[in-house]
Amino acid sequence: MDLEGAINRWHERVNSGEPSAAAGAVTDPVVVLGPKGAGPITPDGFADWVERSGIRLVPRSWHPVSERLMVVEEDASWPESPAPTRVATVFRVTGDKVSAALRLPDLKQALELAYLCRELAATE
Repeated sequence: MDLEGAINRWHERVNSGEPSAAAGAVTDPVVVLGPKGAGPITPDGFADWVERSGIRLVPRSWHPVSERLMVVEEDASWPESPAPTRVATVFRVTGDKVSAALRLPDLKQALELAYLCRELAATE
């Protein structure tokens, strides 16, 4: 499994704005977390979100947590507000696709969630 490669592909495909490319970067379902909610969605639902939001995410720092978990600090921008906002996303990778993308307001919160997820998985 190539954790960083899968996350790089996810960013490339989300930033392309192409719904079908974005759908191909995630598992079915993919677990998401963002300002408008959390839970599992289909790849088509993920593609719809990419298209609707127009979001662009530029990775700024990488923080490996485990074999399958990585936190990436990003600059996020949207068409209606092109000035970037710093956010952080907890990524989980399954195979060669992103199976979870949990976006949080800052690096500290994302790392806390990622370490908690790692400990939950380790004690299952």
